[in-house]
Amino acid sequence: MELSILYAIPRTEVLDPVFVGVTSLAGSIGQLWLILAVVLLIFKKTRRVGEAVLISYIGVAVFGELILKHLFFRPRPCEVDQTFAMLIPRPTSSSFPSTHTAFSFGAATAIFLNYKKAGIAAFVLALLIAFSRLYLFVHFPTDVLCGAILGVVIGIAAVRLCGMAEKTIASQRR
Repeated sequence: MELSILYAIPRTEVLDPVFVGVTSLAGSIGQLWLILAVVLLIFKKTRRVGEAVLISYIGVAVFGELILKHLFFRPRPCEVDQTFAMLIPRPTSSSFPSTHTAFSFGAATAIFLNYKKAGIAAFVLALLIAFSRLYLFVHFPTDVLCGAILGVVIGIAAVRLCGMAEKTIASQRR
């Protein structure tokens, strides 16, 4: 069933470079979001959201990349159907969950909970990155859906953790 969803995605020569670019923008291990976290950490006004994005990134790396991908070693669609014409090199890691999606949704959630307008833009980018993984035939829809859920949950937890740390530091200063 999931393969039929992937096959139904219309692919064109116009969209091919767009989605290759979108997936590349995120980086092979979500470097876009790590770089954004570092930039946000530089400025006092955005430091708290930078901390949340960084914690979210670390959370996805640990739970998504190091734990879940090894726990559920699911083959990728491009491994199941090796005749599909690939636009990017075939990834070698497990398909579940999509950590490209999880990194993106974790960061977007952390940003949204601090800055609504910027968060909406981050969610639009996260959706494009998530769809690119389907378009490029490297993830099943459930990989992407679970990656998005994982990212949102970790993003919320990161923001709450930063809030708790801020309250603890403020109470210790009194």
